[in-house]
Amino acid sequence: MTTLDRRLHAYRPDLAEAGLEGHVEALRFVSGTPARVTVPVIGLRPEPDITKGIDTELLLGEDVAVFDRAEGWCWVKAASDGYVGYLPETALSDAGAEPTHVVTAQRTFLYLEAELRKSYKSILSMGSRVRIVGEAETRGNRYAMLEDGTAIFAKHVQPIAVGQGGDYVDVATRFLETPYLWGGRSGLGIDCSGLVQLSMLMTGRSAPRDTDMQAATLGESIDRSELRRGDLVFWKGHVAVLENPETIVHANGHTMTVARENFEDAIKRIGWLYEQPTGYRRPVI
Repeated sequence: MTTLDRRLHAYRPDLAEAGLEGHVEALRFVSGTPARVTVPVIGLRPEPDITKGIDTELLLGEDVAVFDRAEGWCWVKAASDGYVGYLPETALSDAGAEPTHVVTAQRTFLYLEAELRKSYKSILSMGSRVRIVGEAETRGNRYAMLEDGTAIFAKHVQPIAVGQGGDYVDVATRFLETPYLWGGRSGLGIDCSGLVQLSMLMTGRSAPRDTDMQAATLGESIDRSELRRGDLVFWKGHVAVLENPETIVHANGHTMTVARENFEDAIKRIGWLYEQPTGYRRPVI
């Protein structure tokens, strides 16, 4: 049988996703049932164990296929990028009516009512998806209203079908000073490949989740002499976005933030520990 990447293919000795029948060995194969994330952000883990580090994160309103539920955990595959892992069952609900809007601010508050002076329920990241059913206005501020009566500042969301395209580098720079988080994929904390993926997602482009996946498949390979704004620079286990010929933007463990750094200085700083860049790629724009 074929050995497949377990990050992108759901299979265990006892169970596997239906599409893998004939390719892997498992006692049974299932299609998975649809579900949707109902918390602001949740870590996806390689094992059903809260002490294990996260591989990635899912945001409010994102869809998954659930293959198994056991002892408070769900084994799922994310609809957006196909990533497989475990998350708490309490973070999901049955997929009902589709979200209508996406959060476009780096972070925003979900208020208990349409009033910025009142308490908020949670903090949402850019990329979160919500279902808006109406509007309200308080002292000139417009709010988008959710079905449960909570409210988001209207300028911080837009219809999902609107605004596809644009410069993903501009989106990436909006995350400057966001804390670095291994496996992070939100405005609360993000890692290098998460920054690339989420920034592209917000401009209507798809990108694989992890650095090695991006280095192997995202766009086309180019020579360093061809570099321009929007190209990607890869090191072993790391990726940065080229803002201009002299500057990169990247989430990194050196500053523990999303930071802007001189390209040549970064090569020298990273080189002593992780060697020289391993490649350069140009995303399809």
